[in-house]
Amino acid sequence: MSAAAVNSYAAVDLGASSGRVMLGRVGADLLELREVSRFSYRPTERCGALRWDAEFLRHSVTEGLRGLDVRSVGIDSWAVDYGLLDDSGRLLADPVCYRDSRTDGVVDRVLATVPAEELYDRTGIQILPINTLYQLVADPLAQQAAHLLMIPDLVAYWLTGEIGAEFTNASTTQLLDVRSGQWAVDLMDRLGIPAHLFPPIRRPGTPIGGPVVAVGSHDTASAVHAVPALTDRFGYISCGTWSLVGVELDRPVLSADSLAANFTNEAGVGGTVRYLRNVMGLWLLEESLRVWDLPRDPLLLAAASLPRRSVIDPNSPEFLAPGDMPSRIVDACRRTDQPVPATPPEIVRCILDSLAAAYRDALLDAQRLSDKELDVVHIVGGGSRNEFLCQLTADACRLPVLAGPVEATALGNLLVQADIPAPRRLVAATHPIRRYDPASP
Repeated sequence: MSAAAVNSYAAVDLGASSGRVMLGRVGADLLELREVSRFSYRPTERCGALRWDAEFLRHSVTEGLRGLDVRSVGIDSWAVDYGLLDDSGRLLADPVCYRDSRTDGVVDRVLATVPAEELYDRTGIQILPINTLYQLVADPLAQQAAHLLMIPDLVAYWLTGEIGAEFTNASTTQLLDVRSGQWAVDLMDRLGIPAHLFPPIRRPGTPIGGPVVAVGSHDTASAVHAVPALTDRFGYISCGTWSLVGVELDRPVLSADSLAANFTNEAGVGGTVRYLRNVMGLWLLEESLRVWDLPRDPLLLAAASLPRRSVIDPNSPEFLAPGDMPSRIVDACRRTDQPVPATPPEIVRCILDSLAAAYRDALLDAQRLSDKELDVVHIVGGGSRNEFLCQLTADACRLPVLAGPVEATALGNLLVQADIPAPRRLVAATHPIRRYDPASP
């Protein structure tokens, strides 16, 4: 891009509960973003599994892009879920959601064939039952399919007819070799996963077809690309339905201690490594609000006036599936002999204290395991608007928290398309960031 050039780009950003089509204008000192279309969705029980509505996604994306005059289009989404195509390119079934119970017990079956230490050394990915590897072992359609496409690659296929696998999202499958950056075919063979399903790898910035360009298609890869950090001594929390908490490195950490701490080495934009741990995130709050049918802001205000009383493990498996989240939180407090929250504000306070504690633990582990020191924590994504959570995180981590931008994922998507040479400085110069200092102990 020349110094004077200003171009328009579209970012298709698909989260785990809603999607948007965003229109951006990018120049040497300009980074603007406007929402063009927004649509909500939830997985539903159909055909024996918890599934996404593929036709709804396809229609919503194509309608959102209709009529836009842009230089290119980039697509990002959540990780691990996929669609299976037959030889004619037809989707065999709606994609199954990672929250489905079909992977119950599958991790143990896999580790009986490929020990955890070997699997981690090959892929660098934390062992989570939601990972694509375990979904495929549990998926009977895998043996019938011709192609596997991760969700953003599936959307790109609908728009272009081109089949491929973008690198950052491919890295989350636990089937990519962390050293070579290519599919671990021998690993697939040992686990009975058909290797022919997996298409060639394409890197962020690669043209796909028509106006569509590969970006950091794992939404966290795009979000981290837009973290407005001015040095490399930062930790990040990409805070949405899930929270991804970690540091950016130039090489993976594959030690036994890293495996024991359940850290993952996911690919970032520009050859970086997103060394992080998943934390369940605002899913606990979102599901609680859905059950209560209450507005968010008054509950956050009420929670902020309460003392800290109980802390749960937000990553406990009982919190993964949709359902009565408040009752599960109450039960967890009771089982651990802590004060039991009795009202919605008390449950919200428990959720936010628990997330802040989990963020602190993840960042402390990341520093210890990677030998990287931090001066600041950046919170990006929807959670950066939650002032109380940001302050609790600063207090827990004993580090300043810089919150924003909210739309980091879409901004990172645009910045890859525009090929901006210093993307983080542009974000810092064009978007407001709020600072939270730790309260005095």
